[in-house]
Amino acid sequence: MKVTEHLSKNIDKTLFSVEILPPLKGKSIRSIYDILDPIMEFKPAFVDVTYHREEYVYKKRENGLLEKFSIRKRPGTVSICAAILNHYNVDPVPHIICGGFSKEETENALIELSYLGIDNLLLLRGDAIKSESAFEPHYGGHKFALDLVQQVSNMNRGVYLDEELQEVTPSDFCFGVAGYPEKHFEAPNLKTDLRYLKMKVDAGAQFIVTQMFFDNKKYFEFVEKCKENGINVPIIPGLKPVTTKKQTTVLPKIFHVDLPEDLADAIDKCKNDKEVKELGIEWCTNQSIELKKAGVPCLHYYTMGNAETTCRIAKKVF
Repeated sequence: MKVTEHLSKNIDKTLFSVEILPPLKGKSIRSIYDILDPIMEFKPAFVDVTYHREEYVYKKRENGLLEKFSIRKRPGTVSICAAILNHYNVDPVPHIICGGFSKEETENALIELSYLGIDNLLLLRGDAIKSESAFEPHYGGHKFALDLVQQVSNMNRGVYLDEELQEVTPSDFCFGVAGYPEKHFEAPNLKTDLRYLKMKVDAGAQFIVTQMFFDNKKYFEFVEKCKENGINVPIIPGLKPVTTKKQTTVLPKIFHVDLPEDLADAIDKCKNDKEVKELGIEWCTNQSIELKKAGVPCLHYYTMGNAETTCRIAKKVF
C-alpha cells in the first residue's frame, strides 16, 4: 500500500512509522529484525530505510604512496526493503539519493524496486562525501533533489531515459521529499527553501517528511507557511529523543537543528547519560502527545538503531 493510501484510509487517526539504518557491512539481516521485532507491536504503517553513499579512504602502498579506495559502510538498502516486505508484510520506504549514482543507475535501481513490489520512495539529494566541503554530483547524476523528483515523475508517466523504448509500462511510485522546519542549512532563508519545496511538490512529490525538531512550535509554523505557499500535501513530523549529553552538540552540528533552552538547560543539569536518556524520552513523548492531539497524519521516529527508546515512547502515545 502506498504511503498516501495509508494516510487517506486513516484520516482521523495519527499513524506510527520509523526510520532505520542498514547495518554496518559484515552484519546480518538479523540485526534489522532485532530492531524491528519489538517495534512491530505498535503496527508501523511503513518503515523508512536510509541509503548511505560511498566514502573514500586512503591506504598506504608498499612504495609509500597513498591509494584512494571507495567503500560503502552500510550497503543493502534495496534488499533490506525486500526483506521487510517479505518478513513483516509492512511497506518499506527506501531512500533514493542523488549522490553516488548516474541517472541510468538510478533508473535501474527504480526498476528493480518496481519488480520487487516496492512502490514507496523518499527522494533526497543526500549529503556531501565526508572528504568534500560541498555536495558534488556523480558523473552523469543529479545535482538537486528536484531533478531526481522529475526523473521518477517521468517514469510514472512511462518516460524513460532511452527515448527509443516502445510499449513501456509506466512505474507507479508514491514518493515523498524532505522538509526542514528550521530550513535546509544551505538555503539562504526559509522563504527560498519553501519555494524549492513547492517546486518538488508541483513536480509530483506526494508527501513530506520533516527533519527532526525539538520544538513543536517550529513544526506548526512550518506547516502554516507551507499552506501559505500552496503546499498542501501531508507533512509528517520526524522525531528523535536526545539520549546522551554529547548529542546536545552532535545533533545541531550534523542536522542543523536547535534545542530549546528549556531542554538544553535540563540536560545540562543531568548527572549522567542515563538521566539524559530519561529526560529525552519524556520530552519526545510530550512532543508526540501534543502533535497527535493536533491531528498530524503520522509520527515518524528516527530510531538511529535503537528500538528501546522508540518503543517506550510509542507505548505512551499509541
